[in-house]
Amino acid sequence: MDLTIDTCVLPHDDPDASLAFYRDILGFEVRNDVGAGKMRWITVGPPGQPGTSVLLAPPAVDPGVTDEERRTIAEMMAKGTYGWLMLATGDLDGTFEKVQAGAAEVVQEPIDQPYGVRDCAFRDPAGNLIRVKELR
Repeated sequence: MDLTIDTCVLPHDDPDASLAFYRDILGFEVRNDVGAGKMRWITVGPPGQPGTSVLLAPPAVDPGVTDEERRTIAEMMAKGTYGWLMLATGDLDGTFEKVQAGAAEVVQEPIDQPYGVRDCAFRDPAGNLIRVKELR
């Protein structure tokens, strides 16, 4: 098999705030923005990597999701335990400073982990955990 990761999906509950975070703070390109109001599907991705995208989507809109599942998803998003993404950069400290200046909720400042990775973590406007590791 010859597989690549094309798109991963993260929920949003405020498309404008999510768009501003991924575009203005992380510097991702906007590749598609479809829908209106809270029912917007926004595709973003890192510049120079057109084959890798993040789809920011309204949660639990699939008709197969039950009301109980919708409540669970809303509760998990509120706690920041529903979605997460791992990114990598050659400049962890610079990335952290820019994200922190953008008023993101910091979960962990840059630190050397005991398993050999230096990383940090923060939350996007929907509560999704974003971990950024330093490329060495």
